[in-house]
Amino acid sequence: MSQDNDRPPTLDLGSAAAAAAAAANKTRNCSGGGGGSDDVGGCGTAENVLHNVLENVLHFLTSRQDRNAASLVCKSWYRVEALTRSDLFIGNCYAVSPRRVMSRFNRVRSVTIKGKPRFADFNMMPPDWGAHFSPWVASMAKSYPWLEKIYLKRMSVTDDDLALLAESFPAFKELVLFCCEGFGTSGVAVVASRCRQLRVLDLIESDVTDDEVDWISCFPEKETCLESLIFDCVECLINFEALEMLVSRSPSLKKLGVNRHVSIAQLYRLMIQAPHLTHLGTGSFSNSEAMVNGESEPDYGSAFAACKSLLCLSGFKDILPDYLPCIYPVCANLTTLNLSYANITAEQLKPVISHCHKLQTFWALDSISDEGLQAVASSCKELRELRVFPADAREDGEGPISEVGFQAISEGCRRLQYILYFCQRMTNAAVVAMSQNCQDLVVFRLCIMGRHQPDHKTGEPMDEGFGAIVINCKKLTRLAISGLLTDRAFSYIGKYGKLVRTLSVAFAGNSDLGLKYVLEGCHRLQKLEIRDSPFGDAALRSGLHHYYNMRFLWMSDCKLSRYGCQEVARALPHLVVEVMRNDNPESDYLPQMGDLENYVPVLYMYRSLEGPRDDAPACVDIL
Repeated sequence: MSQDNDRPPTLDLGSAAAAAAAAANKTRNCSGGGGGSDDVGGCGTAENVLHNVLENVLHFLTSRQDRNAASLVCKSWYRVEALTRSDLFIGNCYAVSPRRVMSRFNRVRSVTIKGKPRFADFNMMPPDWGAHFSPWVASMAKSYPWLEKIYLKRMSVTDDDLALLAESFPAFKELVLFCCEGFGTSGVAVVASRCRQLRVLDLIESDVTDDEVDWISCFPEKETCLESLIFDCVECLINFEALEMLVSRSPSLKKLGVNRHVSIAQLYRLMIQAPHLTHLGTGSFSNSEAMVNGESEPDYGSAFAACKSLLCLSGFKDILPDYLPCIYPVCANLTTLNLSYANITAEQLKPVISHCHKLQTFWALDSISDEGLQAVASSCKELRELRVFPADAREDGEGPISEVGFQAISEGCRRLQYILYFCQRMTNAAVVAMSQNCQDLVVFRLCIMGRHQPDHKTGEPMDEGFGAIVINCKKLTRLAISGLLTDRAFSYIGKYGKLVRTLSVAFAGNSDLGLKYVLEGCHRLQKLEIRDSPFGDAALRSGLHHYYNMRFLWMSDCKLSRYGCQEVARALPHLVVEVMRNDNPESDYLPQMGDLENYVPVLYMYRSLEGPRDDAPACVDIL
């Protein structure tokens, strides 16, 4: 939700809310009297005052959680909160129906909808599972003609959906499709041509079909309103001349992310047209046309030097490391550097990272090795977020990073709040050091890729390391665990992880007791993802008291039976229990062949106000 720009600097929201509550009490007292018409008139005035005060107060509530809490105070607050909500967040597209949403909230201008759970990114769900945008856009077209913004994540979106969107919302300004599928360049072309006030068109990690449509040329021929254009996931060729002209007539453009078909020479031409960019996705960052034709190359460094406002740099697909010195002029101002597609070494990284003293977010491949992470720790004292991805995701590979780089980061980047770290080996001592040095951690995701890997120096389970994280990092809300873990680790999480909202478990645990500790101790748990772990029906039943408070539970390749899942479905009728079949299950916990029919490869449970959905494919059974 956007915050009102006219907010008084000294507004005491608590006092305003107290005044509104007092007005509510006065109204209730008034309505309890048995007076005549004068009394009724007074009560009506009190109702109006309450309504006006509430509207003014609720406009300043920008947090979804605060607004949800306000709507539960009483019926008046419930009604007024709905009237003043302009931004809508749907965390699960099947948790509520479009009809119910539209009937309650009728002044919405911005909608965010999430579809499939995260494990869909790892091909662990049927491709036709669902999460269709069609019913949502059809309903919004009728109820929200003034809609301006749509953000979709892991949704199935068709070209017809995009056409209806473009036709139905004349003031539409922002479209972000993150990890979406089902649409192509023809649908994007319709949005580009018909949404004349479009400011944001971001296609991020989405699967976009090549319909052989020149969608870049479909933007208005006059000056555009574009502020952000990101299409680095679009794998097809684009009309570069049209893109260059589009950038030249988009004076408000601040964010540009191009795909791998844009060479560094072409990037140079775009940067000359838009020196005011703050975010740049560079495309391929490899051999230029000029180099191929034997011509002299332009001074790429000068183009970067001219971009005085550049703060965030990404892309670098098919990178030729010889061109990395081109970005030196902007490194001192960067707050975000994403090299997660750049397969570079520590020696190639060091000259870049040594200039990045303001860096707060850094993504990279593990090809930079422990030595590269040590360079990051030495230079980036303001770092808040670090993500290190594997260049080779095989479980039995010899990864180039270990506890050495991990501990260097913990010692050098003590303001760290978010870490995602893929590695092949780790020690408890390094994880304990992280917990002691970086106590502001909100997100801790350690992914030890080899299954059931212990502390590689002592041979002990990784229990004490993860235990230290939940004990010392008191702001922690998201945790991902892996490696050799016993029930002891889960007991730590249940006892100390009181703020944890999202927990991801992979190849961990040794009995049902471990999951029982978590479900009984983590009272704020919203999202629980488990794969390839030895939890069965008893563990599943231990969470019956909490599932209605959670957004979802995912369990795949565990020890679940259909009978156990049916028990949960009967006990909690407002919970949707989906079982996904797998014709060729592969799991360490497969039962004997006689029990295969009762074995559940994948369980996905989520709360819903609507009950079971009606668009489930044949491979999904809803119990």
